[in-house]
Amino acid sequence: MAFSRTYDGPEPVRINKWLGQTGVCSRREADALIADGLVSVDGEVVADAGRKLEPGQTLTLNDRATAALAEGVTIVMHKPLGFVSGQPEPDKIPAVRLITEANRIGEGAVPAEDASLPPIGRLDEDSRGLLLLSSDGVVAKAVIGPQSDLDKEYLVRIAGDVTENKLKLLRFGLMLDGRQLKAARVSRMESFRLKFILREGRNRQIRRMCEMVDLEVIDLIRVRIGPLKLDNLPEGRWRMLTPEERAALVDSSPQKN
Repeated sequence: MAFSRTYDGPEPVRINKWLGQTGVCSRREADALIADGLVSVDGEVVADAGRKLEPGQTLTLNDRATAALAEGVTIVMHKPLGFVSGQPEPDKIPAVRLITEANRIGEGAVPAEDASLPPIGRLDEDSRGLLLLSSDGVVAKAVIGPQSDLDKEYLVRIAGDVTENKLKLLRFGLMLDGRQLKAARVSRMESFRLKFILREGRNRQIRRMCEMVDLEVIDLIRVRIGPLKLDNLPEGRWRMLTPEERAALVDSSPQKN
């Protein structure tokens, strides 16, 4: 089944960079797909590896491309603070460096050092918790594809006065970057601890939402992606996604058909 997604960023971006950032494949894999004529933009096959996507344009990977990306591995990690989930700046440490034999929980071979394992969804440097790194295009599509409706659960410790009006605004009523946010489930767990359940993953979304209602995020941990839970995976450790968990993620997505 072809993969199709509309670019909603504010500025033009290179196709290979965007595919890497969104977790569909690595930049190298994107260049290979373009070279094989498997990528199109607004119905036109892309021939130039340096081609940029303009805001509002729709990129499509055809069936051969998605089949080529389907076979892969998926890492389930408890990302600590101080690690970035995606391509780092020179002074940042990518979470993929934690994928070592010493940090592994359970069975499964450690992926090769040069293996392409892009993050499936964002988790900021100053946030921790459940992170997926995967070369499996089907998993990526199920979790962050344009039709994906998987929710993500976060436990957030905040500073500030939590009022019912602020909770209502957090649940529905805020806009980011000129666009209305999807309805969120936000509930108070303790005086200074909230639970967020989101169905989208805008850049630093929870922190920015809280800032808009005069609340400060002190700690943020993601504990669930759809049916997949962080559970008792220790911080800084990783394990392989099981076949049963993969099936549950894919089956939870409306894209499976």
